[in-house]
Formats: sequence, structure tokens, C-alpha cells
Amino acid sequence: MRIQIERISKTFGNVRANVDVSLTIEEGTIHGVLGENGAGKTTLMKILSGYLQPDSGEILIDGHPVSLDSPADAIVHGIGMLHQDPLDVPALSVLDNFSLGLHKGFWHSKRRLRHQFYTLCRRFGVRLQPDERLSNLTVGERQQLELVRLLASGVRVIILDEPTTGISEQQKQVLFETLRRLSEEGMSVVFVSHKLDDVDALCSSASVLRSGRHVGEMSAPFDRDRLVELMFGRAVSAPVHPCSCGTRIALEARGLVVTSRLLELEPIDLSVCEGEVIGLAGLEGSGQRLLMEVCAGIRKPKAGKLLLDGKDVTHAGYRELQAFGVAYVPASRMEEGLVRGLSIREHFALGAHERHLMVDWDSAETKARAQIERFSVVGTPDTRVEELSGGNQQRALLSLLPDDLRLLMLDHPTRGLDLGSEIWVWEQLHERCRRGTVILFTSTDLDELVDNSDRLLVFSGGQVSNPVASAEVTREELGYMIGGVNL
Repeated sequence: MRIQIERISKTFGNVRANVDVSLTIEEGTIHGVLGENGAGKTTLMKILSGYLQPDSGEILIDGHPVSLDSPADAIVHGIGMLHQDPLDVPALSVLDNFSLGLHKGFWHSKRRLRHQFYTLCRRFGVRLQPDERLSNLTVGERQQLELVRLLASGVRVIILDEPTTGISEQQKQVLFETLRRLSEEGMSVVFVSHKLDDVDALCSSASVLRSGRHVGEMSAPFDRDRLVELMFGRAVSAPVHPCSCGTRIALEARGLVVTSRLLELEPIDLSVCEGEVIGLAGLEGSGQRLLMEVCAGIRKPKAGKLLLDGKDVTHAGYRELQAFGVAYVPASRMEEGLVRGLSIREHFALGAHERHLMVDWDSAETKARAQIERFSVVGTPDTRVEELSGGNQQRALLSLLPDDLRLLMLDHPTRGLDLGSEIWVWEQLHERCRRGTVILFTSTDLDELVDNSDRLLVFSGGQVSNPVASAEVTREELGYMIGGVNL
């Protein structure tokens, strides 16, 4: 299938998401779509996959204009999209999620579904158990399931929106091998990303969007400097992480034992000075989040003590720790961090620390406008958070944090963000460190961990390493440690 996008435009209120965008996706190719957050990549792909309808322009398949009025229409025409946050039902099993949308009517054969599922999983090297509850899967495994489901529906063009965000290096390599195999079989892949390394390793061609417009196209091998210039309109370079560590201990764990239904971490002993950044490295589900949840008062430890500025806060709850200057930013922005359906102004009203009988809307409006400007959020106080791009959702989430924090924990702080937004986020976090805030963060990006941490804790199989100075470890060594070597 050959896809032609001709002069597509789409506007949301005053925001011009796409402006006369035209590009072609050839059959049997892996075509990259690059751009910073808010460039219009996801909007264009949602139009191509039937989730949105354009204000103007048309889509041609093998030279024939088509009308894609819904995702079901797109799938009938052979186009499917794997979203950055997979569209699934966590309460159901893997097999039940696989079956969604595949068969019309109420009755279907579980035996036939199971056979189809196993056949596709073996074909593409996916290791999933059909009876496993979906909520037990990692983001990467959920993406694999969604990809297998799309293939079962018979699509010939697969769109992937930031698919390597939040997955391990091993899962990424499995995904890339699958996509290469699909391309060799004549299928077309549209790979939406902001990660130049991924595009360089996978794609045969790439189009660049900036401010809703198609500003350039390039074939492999890519000129990376030129791609960056096309994406941002300027050269971009990451700043060196400045060490802001003080000598005063701000956070201390003494024999802290953290458990969940699936995992128990060995006792953790850790002393963190004010202004220090601790990177928590490991495969998804290795316990990094468990430690942060204990430090945030969301989860109670099984044993041991947790001290903040010398005060025992082991059994303090979430609200109590908030009052002590502790904040936690989850990875799932729209599931745990923000409230779908509420505007930016309503979020500031909801998060106001002062409690009154009536909501102070004037104060919420003033605060929202000030923070939108300060954090460069592309939106207005009335913009609903689900209408923001991923990067702007992250900026909005960070804008809600109090200035005077003692401990800030972030689960994948730059998940789904472009290079410019990643740099901006870490500039804000490093500024907090200079004011004495302790930062704990997780990431699957080894470069992010090494470049932005003062020290690293590595989680593997319930074991937790002694703190390692990031300046003394290479990316390769960190990768081996995550795999359980030399812990």
C-alpha cells in the first residue's frame, strides 16, 4: 500500500495543529515522522488512522482518495495505529484484550483466538501469556500485545506513536526486529518519534514537522545535525549537569524493606544530601517505583526507617509528606498525574494548598496564566489537559509543583518528550537542586540516568546496589549492572 497525505490541515480553536501537510509513505518502507512536542505529529497520525477528521485535504491509498471517518474505517482500509499509551483494558486478560475488535457478534471461539494469538506471538518473537492479567504487564509488553492485535486485524500500514518510550533496551530491539520483518514482507511502517538514535537505526526515510508544517524530508543515512535544525529551527545541545550537592543529609533510609505482591527488595541503606540527584536504574518492575512510593507515603514499608531532615516519616501518609515538602510525579500523566476533562485553571484550583469554603477562581486563573507563561505551556487556562501534547502535559504537571520542595520524585520525567523539552525539563530540575531539593528519578534511558544523576542505585531481581557515582560508570557498565552483573 502506498499512502499519500495531501495538504492536510487541522485546527483546534486558535491552535493550528497541521497546516497544508503533504507527505508520501511508500509500500514496504519504515518512514520516520520527526518533530518536537506540539509539532503536529500525533494529530496528523490520528487523522491518518481515523481518530480525527481533517478540516481540509485528503488521503489517498494506492492513488485513490479514501474517507477515514473512524478507526474502524481505517482498519478496513488496512491502516492501524499503536498509540504511545496503548488502548487496552487493564482489568481483562491478555487474550481478552487481544480479541477486542477482531470479531463481530457476541460469540467467538476462544480456542481459535488462542491459536491465532500463539501463532502471531511465535512469528514475531513476542512472549506473552494469554491468561495473564493485563495490569501485570509492563508498558513494553502492552505495546507488544497491541501490535499483535493490529496484525491480527489484517492491517498493512502500522503507525507507531513514540513506541520506544518507557520500554527497556531489550524490548526495543525485539520491536525493531519485528518492524524490519514487517517491512520485508511488504508492509509499511510509520514510526513517529523524536529520538534521532531510533530513527537512524530503523528508518529508511524521514519527514520533519515543525509548528504544524512539513519542513523537510531526508533519506538514510541521515544528517543528524540537519534533522535537529529542521526539528527546532536551530542547533540544540544538552547542558552539562552541574553538581549541587550540599553536605547536610536531607533523606535517609535505614534498613528499609519494601514489598509488593510480586517483589520484595532487600534492605536499603541510603543517605542523600540536599541538592543531590539519585538515578534509580533497572528494568521496569524491578522495584524503583516501590521505593519512590514509600518515600511519598503512598506505600508503607515492611520494615526499617525513613527520615527526612532528621525527622522520622516512616509511617507518614501522602498528605502529611506533602506538607513536609515531598512531591511525586508519576510516569502516567493522564492516568495518575492529571485529571482528564479538567482545564489547566481547574487543576490549579484543585491543587491549591489554601482551603476555603468556596473555590477561589480568580486566584486559580492568575496562577494558571503565570505558570503557563513561566513553563512555556502551549495552551490557555481553559485548555483541557487531554488536549495538550505530551510535552505540554509534562510542562503543565511540573508547573503544578510547589517551589519549595525538599524531596521530588519523578517516574520517567522525560517520557515521550523531544530533545528540546528534555533539556528544558532538566534545566528546571537542576535549578531546584541548586535550591536544595533532593531528586529521585527513574528512566529506561541509560544516557539520561548517567548524564543527570550524581549517584545511581541499580535494581535487579530484588537486589539493590550500593550507590555508584555516575561519573565512574559507563553506559555499557550500567547496562550490565541492570542485567544483574557485578551488583
